Amino acid sequence: MRYHPDSAAPSEFELIARHFRRPARDAGVVLGVGDDCTLLAPTPGQQLAVSVDTSVAGVHFPGEAPPSTVGHRALAVSLSDLAAMGARPRWCLMSLTLAEADDAWLADFAAGFHGLCESAGISLVGGDVTRGQLAIGVTVHGEVAPDEALRRDGARPGDLLAVTGSLGGAHGGLRAWQAGERDLAHPLLRAYLLPQPRLAAGLALRGLASAAIDLSDGLLADLGHLLEASGLGATLDPEALPLGEGLVDALGPEAACQAALSGGDDYELLLAIPAECLDEARRRLAELALPLTVIGRCEAAPGLRGVASGDAGGWQHFPGGRK
Repeated sequence: MRYHPDSAAPSEFELIARHFRRPARDAGVVLGVGDDCTLLAPTPGQQLAVSVDTSVAGVHFPGEAPPSTVGHRALAVSLSDLAAMGARPRWCLMSLTLAEADDAWLADFAAGFHGLCESAGISLVGGDVTRGQLAIGVTVHGEVAPDEALRRDGARPGDLLAVTGSLGGAHGGLRAWQAGERDLAHPLLRAYLLPQPRLAAGLALRGLASAAIDLSDGLLADLGHLLEASGLGATLDPEALPLGEGLVDALGPEAACQAALSGGDDYELLLAIPAECLDEARRRLAELALPLTVIGRCEAAPGLRGVASGDAGGWQHFPGGRK
């Protein structure tokens, strides 16, 4: 369905032209926004890394969140998948479903989306606008040389498990929002509404990390995916978890640890790294002012040790199924 809510409102095509069409900065964009298809020219010899995520109001973000944060966040969660693969971001597509054509809301939304496009070096090259419940689908395209992608299935027994940044902050930010906090300078609220995809870290750790995954559904849930893909078990050290700024003060020690284990939406990278590569990995990330914290070790024996069995949950849209 095309978006024409009434004759006085701007059409779908006017909205796209006003808020989302930008001059192509990337020489690989042969034909961008405005035609039936986008034409792209990937770098010869590179493999394409492609991922899609959908963000729905009231499920992934508060419907009344500042529109600039909604735009930023919708792109950030997809870019985080490229970071986990060690891929260089190139292009993105967006499908935007709107309840109404609010021009001021769209202007702020577009500012947040394009702002992250600029900082990530990615170009919006096409998409669609339609009418319905507020939802944003973003497809990202990146490039990675053959045999350089960071995958989930490469971990080996003895590899260290390490995370970038800090954990639990997004869950703390959700709790802060629910309690009425609206100041985007609040570190926990920023962690929730303005996650930072670790693109530079993913690129820096190619050739060092043996496996990687981004932390979207919670540390334990996503670690489970990595271990399953690699056919391994692991032991975690919960006391080593790097907790988000202000998280203990906001939730208390026990709840802060649980938020780091199962809260979700942190969009940090969880990595399996051979012990002999740890110092170099930390050196590279130090150049990005990003900490790398060892939180456990991969083991040949199946199962997860170091945490209570009841802790191993994580976010699922359909709790009876599997991701």
